[in-house]
Amino acid sequence: MDTHFDAVIIGAGPAGTAAAIGLAQQGRSVAIVERSEFPRRKVCGEFTSATNVDLLDRLGVGAEFRRQAGPEVRRVALFAAGEPVEAPMPQGRGTAFGRALGRDVLDGLLLDAASDAGVTVFQPCRAVDIVRGHAAATVAIETAGAVRQLHAPVVIAAHGSWEPGKLSSNFARINRPRDFLGFKAHFLKAKLPGDLMPLIAFPGGYGGMVWSDRDRLSLSFCIRRDALAAARQASPGSSAAEATFIHILKFCPGVDEALRGAELAEGWLAAGPIRPGIRPAYADDIFRVGNVAGESHPIIAEGIAMALQSGWILAAQLGKFDHWDSNARAAAGRAYSRAWRNQFATRIRLAAGLSRLATSSHGASLMHRFISQFPTSLALGARLSGKTKSVPEFTA
Repeated sequence: MDTHFDAVIIGAGPAGTAAAIGLAQQGRSVAIVERSEFPRRKVCGEFTSATNVDLLDRLGVGAEFRRQAGPEVRRVALFAAGEPVEAPMPQGRGTAFGRALGRDVLDGLLLDAASDAGVTVFQPCRAVDIVRGHAAATVAIETAGAVRQLHAPVVIAAHGSWEPGKLSSNFARINRPRDFLGFKAHFLKAKLPGDLMPLIAFPGGYGGMVWSDRDRLSLSFCIRRDALAAARQASPGSSAAEATFIHILKFCPGVDEALRGAELAEGWLAAGPIRPGIRPAYADDIFRVGNVAGESHPIIAEGIAMALQSGWILAAQLGKFDHWDSNARAAAGRAYSRAWRNQFATRIRLAAGLSRLATSSHGASLMHRFISQFPTSLALGARLSGKTKSVPEFTA
């Protein structure tokens, strides 16, 4: 098998596969390195906003996404203390609405599309080192104890912000009292209306629910580490996820009603801590997409959208250069960084503000009081979060 490529991408989530497919459509030789076997479950809200449906078509999975995803989300809501509040979901161009598809399904569809586009897939395989040269980089990958080397001028980190490792693009594992930890599960036989996606606000955290594929209701939430400790004290003997779930049911009657009598489809997943913020999209001659480039608080449910779009935007910027020498890589890195901030910076800042409000001592009740008086603010928040912001055009 060839070890020389135009680009090596580390991570086969939506960001990595979107970049891979975009580059392969330009005629570039691309390799993806993915440490996990598929299908795999991930802590993720699973919602994909309507502006990404056309992008999924460009990536070759739009038809299958429409066939398998849950119902269109036409309404948004706030589930906090008190009665639920609802508003219409704003629309962008066209008539489509956003839908949800489990990551155990979506990631496989995208990786299969990348393989069909000619991308070479190394899986399960871990990238263990990157040595950056002037003309090309060498990426050491390991599988079953054997190490081999891949060579490419372009290296793209798409492994997410939670990925452990010693690469320069991996993050240090630092625990702070006010870190947010994420949890997720699917439920069967829930009672939530099919076209409704509620934002859940509770003391110390926030979350969301949406119908996904195969009649599964996806519940995901984040809670501050200090609030989690208090929740576990209140529910001794429960796991972190279970204690937080009990905490949510206590403070959010809408969630309790929707999940009363529902069945847990699979075990709880946990991940984190979440590292929201804007980071360098290009540094040390390595491009970054998805959560490695920047991460939004999941309160706005834009994680998958940002991942897909960042990979596609990077492919577009790299596509402006025939040869990827050091000058071209630097120029593409500058252009990509500008485009990334233009597309995502506003929603990341909005999410940070909403998170601070929702998780403050009286924030959930204040949000509920305000939104009850002004329900259209839910739709405005959805619009500001990027639900209607078009994906930049790019044709290979």
